[in-house]
Amino acid sequence: MRLLATFVVLGGLAFAQSGSNTQLAIRPGTLDPNEQRIVKEVRHELVMLPYYSLFDDLEYSVNGDAVTLLGSVVNPTLKKDAENAVKRIEGVNTVNNQIKVLPPSPMDDRIRQQVARAISNQGGLYRYFMGAVPSIHIIVDGGHVTLKGVVDNEADDTQAKLAANQVPGVFSVKDELQVVNQKAAKK
Repeated sequence: MRLLATFVVLGGLAFAQSGSNTQLAIRPGTLDPNEQRIVKEVRHELVMLPYYSLFDDLEYSVNGDAVTLLGSVVNPTLKKDAENAVKRIEGVNTVNNQIKVLPPSPMDDRIRQQVARAISNQGGLYRYFMGAVPSIHIIVDGGHVTLKGVVDNEADDTQAKLAANQVPGVFSVKDELQVVNQKAAKK
């Protein structure tokens, strides 16, 4: 059985936080050196995409020489740009692009902006929106908000979710934020 590594591009403040924001889940075994190189290059290519923003979510998995792209994007060109960037990586033979393009909606656009503003105005949460690729991503589809990314502690996670819930027009908030220091806090 080939090894399957799943990665989430959560980018942003990797240089400011301990460790990397890229989440890695490796199923039995380890990656071979070629897969490790592909993983590193795919992440780099995705975070360097010019239209990748806090309102997009890009995820990927690597299985040998095959890369599967997942997530949701607002701009349809970002889906194709991600696929083209990954296709150019040496050693990648197959790209399965399953990125969902969110439907255009003025209501969702308004909610995106208001949720970003509400979260950034909560205490020190503005720091998660600094940098080229923020560490919190806000996905809005039909008034339903999904928060993805990485925060430093449970308090920031809770504050972000509460702020998003208070925005008018939001039907639900799904919290998929991961707490970086969760293991350290349990000790």
